[in-house]
Amino acid sequence: MSGNEHKVEPAHEYEADGETAECVPEAEVELCEPETHAANELAGLNDKYLRVLAEFDNFRKRTAKEKAGMYDDGVVEAVTKFLPVIDNLRRALDSASQQSGDPLYKGVDMILSQLLKTLGELGVEEIAAVGEPFDPNRHFAVAHAEDSNYSENTVAEELQKGYKYKDKVLRHSMVKVAN
Repeated sequence: MSGNEHKVEPAHEYEADGETAECVPEAEVELCEPETHAANELAGLNDKYLRVLAEFDNFRKRTAKEKAGMYDDGVVEAVTKFLPVIDNLRRALDSASQQSGDPLYKGVDMILSQLLKTLGELGVEEIAAVGEPFDPNRHFAVAHAEDSNYSENTVAEELQKGYKYKDKVLRHSMVKVAN
């Protein structure tokens, strides 16, 4: 043997202070490090996987919410354009005679009823007004009236119907409020 070579001795037992201990060869110490490294890498990849999974779940929920919002915006925009048509149908009924089964009156009434039923199926509702306390979030006061039949700040007359979709007011009810 030359002086540069090291002799590797096999693991053996030795006694120190009356206890027996086993020596661990250097080759086994080196094997432990790759296992620890692999376990750490696995934990890191698992953590990364869980984060990506959570991020995707958040993305899915956010896009579903945005999709529902776009649908609601579309309904609001379309229904708002139909409100003047409903007003005109009501005016036509108010001005038409109801004498002896006028077919024009019946036809307009049926059309208005069908339109209101369809809007109701979409979730559009009329805002209650007459006899209700005045609420600036739902009503638009255009006049005041002295009326002993109603208490103060109560809607006495509805001049134009208001509508809401879910919790969003499409158009405020135009009302006359009792003083």
